[in-house]
Amino acid sequence: ALETLKMFEKKDSRVKSAAATNLSFLYYLGNELAQATNYADLAVNSDRYNPAALTNKGNTVFASGDYEKAAEFYKEALRNDSLCTEALYNLGLTYKKLNRIDEALDFLLKLHAILPNSAQVLYQIASIYEIMEDPNQAIEWLLQLISVVPTDPRVLSKLGKLYDNEDDKSQAFHYYYESYRYFPSNIEVIEWLGAYYID
Repeated sequence: ALETLKMFEKKDSRVKSAAATNLSFLYYLGNELAQATNYADLAVNSDRYNPAALTNKGNTVFASGDYEKAAEFYKEALRNDSLCTEALYNLGLTYKKLNRIDEALDFLLKLHAILPNSAQVLYQIASIYEIMEDPNQAIEWLLQLISVVPTDPRVLSKLGKLYDNEDDKSQAFHYYYESYRYFPSNIEVIEWLGAYYID
């Protein structure tokens, strides 16, 4: 893939931008941040209005720890394409990282309106409500999530934990037991179930 995409580097700016965008993403996936950054810069310089290029540039900046600057690239990508789902998602995660929880929730809810069955988006929204110490909302979003991925043991154990914190032992038992059924090696879940049976 890298060799094929490199053949397009010498083409006109739009083709070059598309090839550089894909190369940047491939290097990013391979954890080669220097190369990913070089190609992200090339993609943005070739076509400043390419939302995927701006998102990749934001990703490389995010990976280097400059979250404020990453947010600027994601926002610029959204100015060029308000439905750029990657930029919306990454902006939500960036604001979560910056502890700007209300803004993170706002962007993730916008993304949820576009991708209502995205497991990642549902999980992040639930996680934000948990940070906001609103367990009822966190439970609601996790229940939506298990309607999409009913066999995810981590989500099931998280539901068990939230119900346990709310002192709803029967619901906690149900979700912990379901989690155990799909992944019987989670020590935390086994300990909880053991304590429940002792009680």
